[in-house]
Amino acid sequence: MRIPETYLLSAGAALPGPAVDNAALARRFGMDTLWEQWVDVFVGTRQRHLCVDLASGELRSNLADLATAAAQQALKSADLTPDDIDVIVMSTATPDQLMPATVNVVADQLGVNDLPTYQLQTGCAGAVQALDVAQALLTTGRHRTALVLGGDVCAKYFDLSLDLAALPPAQLINVVLFGDGAGAAVLSSEPGPGRVVIRRLLNRLTGRGRAPGHVLDWFGLADRDSLRPAAAEDYKAIEESVPRMAGEILRELLDDLGWQDDDVDYLLPPQLSVRMTSRIVDQLGLPGALEVSCISETGNNGNALPFLQLERLLRRMAGGDRAVGLAVESSKWLKAGYALEKL
Repeated sequence: MRIPETYLLSAGAALPGPAVDNAALARRFGMDTLWEQWVDVFVGTRQRHLCVDLASGELRSNLADLATAAAQQALKSADLTPDDIDVIVMSTATPDQLMPATVNVVADQLGVNDLPTYQLQTGCAGAVQALDVAQALLTTGRHRTALVLGGDVCAKYFDLSLDLAALPPAQLINVVLFGDGAGAAVLSSEPGPGRVVIRRLLNRLTGRGRAPGHVLDWFGLADRDSLRPAAAEDYKAIEESVPRMAGEILRELLDDLGWQDDDVDYLLPPQLSVRMTSRIVDQLGLPGALEVSCISETGNNGNALPFLQLERLLRRMAGGDRAVGLAVESSKWLKAGYALEKL
């Protein structure tokens, strides 16, 4: 049975400012220039945006605020208003609260009501998962326009009293790698000239029997004094697995579509860090594809990143262009990806 096509109309993003560069991060935590150079070389991220003010510790914005701003930008780019939305799907690993769901706070701030909303609890694969759910809802014929959101606020895991020099690598990497932000996209079931069609979406759990590579913990009244870290990564496992998984995602997408390597005009690679992204791009071997990355300017802001990439991509695509995006989530080893073509 032929599945109706879904179209990507626009994308938007919101970042809390101002940007925090590596020098500012080093000064705030009393680290020397050698540490700053280590971040530049080992991670490659030049700056990130944080919802917390490093000087005062004040939280300046939350995920709902950022997602609302990103949604407003995406709707404006699509020449639509909030009243045109039929359904909202949001993905995040760091919701503002367990309840109410952040997606419902965003809907309220947009001024919409009486429509279905969905929130997915997920990490770096979440944006693709949200797109997948939204596409499935549109293909039922019950909805015509979907607002898809993704974002994370990692600042809530920032402990400004940390002694970075004493941290093990699994915890130190979280201080330099991550940032905050939100993104949005508008999908439609209605065709039109020059629209970007979603040719394929891939979303698959592959971590059966594997230890998590990334853990974010919840702390309630019963365990908030626990000595275990709230955030930790097995960066060695990530370095070993993510490039291989990215290659597997690319090959599966191209094989399913019957596309050749030189059919791809744009590559949106996983955005874990600049160093990792460069390694992945080299191994994927698509020399004719232009890379669309933003990690060096934004830090790794999780569910927001694919939308930031899509926002950049849509400004560049011309008729007939094809793009492939890849995402790997290390929490329980998820593969995700998508293929787009501009009509």
